[in-house]
Amino acid sequence: MRWFLTEADNGLAKDVYPASIPFAIRATDGDQGQAIEESGSIREDTVDSKTVDKPGTHAGALPVVESEDGDKRPTDSEAGTPGIEPKGADSDAMPPATSQQAPGDVTAEDESGTQAEPAVKGALEGVTVRVYLTGTGTVEKVPIETYVMGVLAGEMPIDFELEALKAQAIAARTYIIRRLAAGDNELASRGADVSDTVEHQVYVSKKELGRRWEGEAEAENLAKLAQAVRETEGLVVTYEGEPIQAAFFSTSNGYTENSEEYWTMSLPYLRSVDSPWDKSISPRYEQEETFELSRFYKLMGMKGKKAKGKPSIKLVDKTEGNRIKSISVNGTAFTGREVRERLGLASSQFSWKIGKEGITFTTYGFGHGVGMSQWGANGMAKEGRTAVDILLHYYSGTKVEQASNLP
Repeated sequence: MRWFLTEADNGLAKDVYPASIPFAIRATDGDQGQAIEESGSIREDTVDSKTVDKPGTHAGALPVVESEDGDKRPTDSEAGTPGIEPKGADSDAMPPATSQQAPGDVTAEDESGTQAEPAVKGALEGVTVRVYLTGTGTVEKVPIETYVMGVLAGEMPIDFELEALKAQAIAARTYIIRRLAAGDNELASRGADVSDTVEHQVYVSKKELGRRWEGEAEAENLAKLAQAVRETEGLVVTYEGEPIQAAFFSTSNGYTENSEEYWTMSLPYLRSVDSPWDKSISPRYEQEETFELSRFYKLMGMKGKKAKGKPSIKLVDKTEGNRIKSISVNGTAFTGREVRERLGLASSQFSWKIGKEGITFTTYGFGHGVGMSQWGANGMAKEGRTAVDILLHYYSGTKVEQASNLP
């Protein structure tokens, strides 16, 4: 594993991964900054859209995008970032950690009995992240664990279970470690490694973090965030010794999705797994949205004879994750993802009911569905499962280990 320790380390090398895969994929629910979707989806996820509000910045606020036709719709992010193409990098190797294990660190065995490596205090000491703050146009340079804490505040509600927060902290750390190692320098002109928006990971600055909660809750919430970061310090999710594309999203439909069903790249650790917890606890599991027929046809890009009268919609195929893979509208083929993005639906798993004047879609789940479900993670934590259990359930065949120990 190669690292960028300072701004001066700039030996670029070509990454072995194709540019078509999502760099890190996340997604936030606006419920106090909970990650919703595309934290790492490929850039085509945001084609023809511009951000008008970002997730994770105030309670109850959903990120919204405005399309070219002026329509404003919520984005997927309850744990999701637009895709970043990895570029690769080569620099000095990270020095080995010398500190002792901190009390309360992750040491539990995972579901298969594999022992996870413990958190180590000071494991990534000296590694910093330069964050471009879009609100002020300034750059905040912080230690990597401080960055993880700010992302945790922006990507998951503070009232989630501690083990779910710890799982999210490890996923967030995995994202930034992978990005720094790849040496992606798209923000080099601004002197930054990442921004504080869904373009990378939603990050709450040190200043904002200090005034996020009022009264007694402030100290308690900050302590909870700090505990989640401290007890996972230095830990990342890996597959065959490399940090993974740590995709995450808000709410599943009961299953997660294979990566190639939503993007184009098949990744062995982003496989469809069951996630039964979401249905009973997520407020975003089932939602309805109705469109006038004229509006429906316009958003679907259909004109002329194909946009007349009641639409004939037929299911063609489903994915392993029980989402719509392909569908036919008046004889025109669309993928489930295309329908979801054109209409701004919460999920690509949906049913529909056609009336005289409109069509009502009922969606199940919220987000792209790839990787870790945040509400599923919280459900697992409520059952007494650990952060390691959660991560190894959603990321197939992976390990949780110290980033400083990677080759």
